[in-house]
Amino acid sequence: MNTTASLRITHIGGPTTLIEVGGWRLLTDPTFDPPGRRYTFGWGTSSRKITGPAIPAADLGPIHAVLLSHDHHGDNLDDAGRALLNDTQTVLTTEAGARRLGPATRGLRANTTTLLTHPDRPTIEVTATPCRHGPPLSGPIVGDVIGFALRWDGQQHGALWITGDTVLTRRVHAAATGIRVGTVLLHLGGVRFPLTGPLRYSMTARRAVQLCTAVLPHTTIPVHYEGWQHFQEPREVIERAFAAAPPPVRDSVRWLPPGEPTTVPA
Repeated sequence: MNTTASLRITHIGGPTTLIEVGGWRLLTDPTFDPPGRRYTFGWGTSSRKITGPAIPAADLGPIHAVLLSHDHHGDNLDDAGRALLNDTQTVLTTEAGARRLGPATRGLRANTTTLLTHPDRPTIEVTATPCRHGPPLSGPIVGDVIGFALRWDGQQHGALWITGDTVLTRRVHAAATGIRVGTVLLHLGGVRFPLTGPLRYSMTARRAVQLCTAVLPHTTIPVHYEGWQHFQEPREVIERAFAAAPPPVRDSVRWLPPGEPTTVPA
């Protein structure tokens, strides 16, 4: 089998991407509801979805596994995305999420590893990476979240890392610098809510530049910064932050046209 499988990524919207490598078709954080609805996130917070998916769920084709950073927020798993899980053989998510979603789901905690295997495809090693989806001590309120580091034979530049919804913490920084990252899908947006003032619930562009300066990924792909009212840092804010970054970081950024499959170096 050829071990230099190409990597193709399609940004569908928000955190949702289709990852194709070596015959595998993996989906991250399925969100396929139409725009317009307001979703509650708990403790008095909510947001309205303002952009629909670039590809309808019915047009996706077969999905071999779903990488679900968390199941309890509508901007990471909505009703249409939840229905899609019923037709997916493998779902990887948090341990708490696996208990809610049922026995067919594999629950992972940070720094644990599982394998995606198939006789006709390369084995993919999936390691859960830590996340904190809010300020210090917010875990019991915001719930558990994980990211995913994917490794397979033949990667030229390093692992594919999906950060998940997180702010930059020491644990996240330590985990990231322990991975040789080739491509990173950065969940951004600098989320804030009126109820909690300046507190952030996802990574800001400034913190993302700090993280990428430490990790030096070959390819940096921003996701989950658009399509919802609660995002505070749109694309132009992210572009300004990375334009001022050191050249290796600045030059690593790729913006994926929604709905268009894009081949990236693996």
